[in-house]
Amino acid sequence: MDTSRTISDYLHRIGADRPAVPDAVALRDLQVRHLRTVPFENLSVHLAEEIVLEEGPLVAKVVDRRRGGFCYELNGAFAVLLRELGFRVTLLQARVFKTDGGLGIPYDHLALLVETPAPSGSGTGTGVERWLADVGFGSHSVHPLAFDERGEQDDPAGTFQVAAAPGGDIDVLRDGKPQYRIDQRPRALADFTAGAWYHRTSPESHFTRSLVCSRNTHDGRITLSGRKLVTTVGGERYERELAEDAEILAAYREHFGLDLDQVPQVMTHRTREGLSWTSGTCG
Repeated sequence: MDTSRTISDYLHRIGADRPAVPDAVALRDLQVRHLRTVPFENLSVHLAEEIVLEEGPLVAKVVDRRRGGFCYELNGAFAVLLRELGFRVTLLQARVFKTDGGLGIPYDHLALLVETPAPSGSGTGTGVERWLADVGFGSHSVHPLAFDERGEQDDPAGTFQVAAAPGGDIDVLRDGKPQYRIDQRPRALADFTAGAWYHRTSPESHFTRSLVCSRNTHDGRITLSGRKLVTTVGGERYERELAEDAEILAAYREHFGLDLDQVPQVMTHRTREGLSWTSGTCG
């Protein structure tokens, strides 16, 4: 990977300039731009495309193929960008809360802990501020969350809280509802192989049961789920069914920049049974 060219192309992909300093302002700008330009999508799961959990292929998918991905891909690629720009980044594994209050599998989600220089006079004591950055959880916080702040944090997407949990873990809440639980121990990208394989193949994973392609907009969010196009503007939700395949392909292209040659269809469990996986690879 030609790092210098690739990072320049990555910044161009999300419409960002190279920050002069890897600080909190730059991190916020990069996350906002990433969420608006690189879609959260699971199409590779249903198009039988290989998902490789290695830095080069993840960045190439976002930059060269102009695609999106799910958490392992998006936050994995974003981590590469941030590190090359001078940020200190740690990969963290999280378990997503289910609707019944239980927790998902270990390595259910990949999130990022990012360190930036603390402003003078901030009183942090360490000279460093820590942020929870996440461009791979779908509809979530628009801005990075202050990792060491235990009070409520206002965000365009709601009120968030980073709260202490049992065993030294951290819970992330949105409008009072738990979203996921973070294990604070540093991880490597390859550690997420089994979690990615599960979400790529298991009939119990929501990623295998439905299609999603979604991104933030300047005033809300736009999502294509199968044949349903959902646009949220200023809190108002609008839905439209797309009847023709040509309409669906046009929607992927016009709203998400995805130039597909076939309409993705939910893969059946029988078809998925033939998939295999190896270390560092899902698919």
